Order: sequence, then C-alpha cells, then structure tokens
Amino acid sequence: MKLSTKSILLGGALAALILPAAAQAQSIHQRKENQQDRIAQGVKSGQLTPRETARIEHKEAKLNQETRRMRAANGGSLTPAEKAKVTRQQNHLSRDIYHQKHDAQHQ
Repeated sequence: MKLSTKSILLGGALAALILPAAAQAQSIHQRKENQQDRIAQGVKSGQLTPRETARIEHKEAKLNQETRRMRAANGGSLTPAEKAKVTRQQNHLSRDIYHQKHDAQHQ
C-alpha cells in the first residue's frame, strides 16, 4: 500500500496534536510519583519529622483531590488553564518538600 504525501502530512499533524497532550498528562502523574518518592526518602533518612510528613501528605492529597475534581468536570482531561494551575501547585509543593527536608529538623 502506497501512502500519499497528503496522508503522511495529515498523520504527522494529527500526531503533533495528540502527543503533547499525552506527554503533559504523563508529566503531571510522573511528577506526583517523583514527589512521593522524595517524601519517602525524607522519611527514611530522617530529614522529615512525622509532623512535617503529615503536613506535606495532606497538601498533596488536597492537590490530588482537586485534580480529580477538575478532570471529572471536563470529561477526564484538564484544560490548559487547569494544567497550568496544577503545575503551579506542584511547584509550590515541591518547594515545601525541599524546605522541610533542609530545615535542620531531624527525627
């Protein structure tokens, strides 16, 4: 079967539209996993106290709940504005994790 130039270009354009959305959705999930790993490492090393851990875990649970609510309201996906909001919140949580791990409080 011989593909025409037009069908190849159309397929490429379609892939260009789909792949960034899939990559961004993956990055939100992957970042959540990475932050969980950082929290677990902080607990294991003693850099995070039980109180600090509970506070960070509570913030992360609230962010996850908000993300699920946003996805449910939009048929399972996030709008670009919602993705930006989640990214900002993940940035803030990441800074919180860093500061709590490096604040000289140890178990």
